[in-house]
Amino acid sequence: QVQLMESGGGLVQPGGSLRLSCAASGSFFIFRTMGWYRQAPGKQRESVAAISSAGSINYADSVKGRFTISRDNAKNTVDLQMNSLKPEDTAVYYCHRGRWNGSSWTDYWGQGTQVTVSS
Repeated sequence: QVQLMESGGGLVQPGGSLRLSCAASGSFFIFRTMGWYRQAPGKQRESVAAISSAGSINYADSVKGRFTISRDNAKNTVDLQMNSLKPEDTAVYYCHRGRWNGSSWTDYWGQGTQVTVSS
């Protein structure tokens, strides 16, 4: 069983920075995708950034140029560097990993970490 643990959330002023980190433990599968989602109050969960096993990266338009996703294969971690934060970035951020075993897809989620951008 895979467990994902996020860290690094908190309260930051507009224009500030935070770095989120997601560590995986348990079974070490080869994940097809690794990334971050967020969910603001009253809104649907949305993809923020994702990196594939092949190394391709995608960002939501709202965070392009401000957020950077990276991975450390040796540590089995995926980080999200968030710069120039805006109040609209306030949300619970979830670590996500997706695995394809050749016949079915499985999503794994962390418990979420709160990011609040406010003065």
